[in-house]
Amino acid sequence: MLFAIWLFFIAGLAEIGGGYLVWLWLREDKPIWYGILGGLILVLYGIIPTLQSFPNFGRVYAAYGGVFVILAVFWGWWVDRKTPDLYDWIGALICVIGVSVMLWAPRH
Repeated sequence: MLFAIWLFFIAGLAEIGGGYLVWLWLREDKPIWYGILGGLILVLYGIIPTLQSFPNFGRVYAAYGGVFVILAVFWGWWVDRKTPDLYDWIGALICVIGVSVMLWAPRH
């Protein structure tokens, strides 16, 4: 379970970090190497979730979506300096619960 959480975390950082670099290049006139590096990191993001041991692609990506939401809230707080409000935290908590149900609910 810890390995699965670790992979979700690394994938989230790759997706958000890569997307952020592309954002900076296109929206804030940073040098093109920001966009190239961001694109390469986004390719790495596409590979990381395939290392999950869960056999169902759709379930893995749906659960990852919840983790992404949580990481994006923290990224906005720590990198963009936008303090999350109560509703951001409530939404993130709902996502954690949803991810837990999707991945670890007993199935037959």
